Amino acid sequence: MFDELNDLYQQVILDHCKQPRNFHEMPAATRSAQGHNPLCGDQLKLFLALDGDTIGDISFVGSGCCISKASASLLTEFAKGKTKADVEKMFARVHEMVTTGNVQGDVGKLAVFAGVHKFPARVKCAILAWHAVMAALKGDAKPVTTESES
Repeated sequence: MFDELNDLYQQVILDHCKQPRNFHEMPAATRSAQGHNPLCGDQLKLFLALDGDTIGDISFVGSGCCISKASASLLTEFAKGKTKADVEKMFARVHEMVTTGNVQGDVGKLAVFAGVHKFPARVKCAILAWHAVMAALKGDAKPVTTESES
């Protein structure tokens, strides 16, 4: 059973890596943030179109490893139509999950990253887009980096 679940998770990650969702620049974005993971070379720029406190649209561009790209893709799918508070709550859950393997509450498709904690060098890849979305929501124009991420 565990192997089947692991295979499914790998397939989801590969699918989002090869065909990332919401992978385009957004000229009408109201906020954006850049992220960089020097350890792996992942780079991305995230775009948000906020409608009040709600994410009306979200997209990203960039390059990086499969985990980084899949994480950004799944993040955009999750965040569309969600409030800032929803995204902040999920950031906390995803951060806990990728650093410890402990899944708190319903994380939906993002559960595919539950095994990342077993590969410490990949934690930064999985969390990069999340740091970028948090910076964009705060209106922080300074690029985010995973250097301070444990």
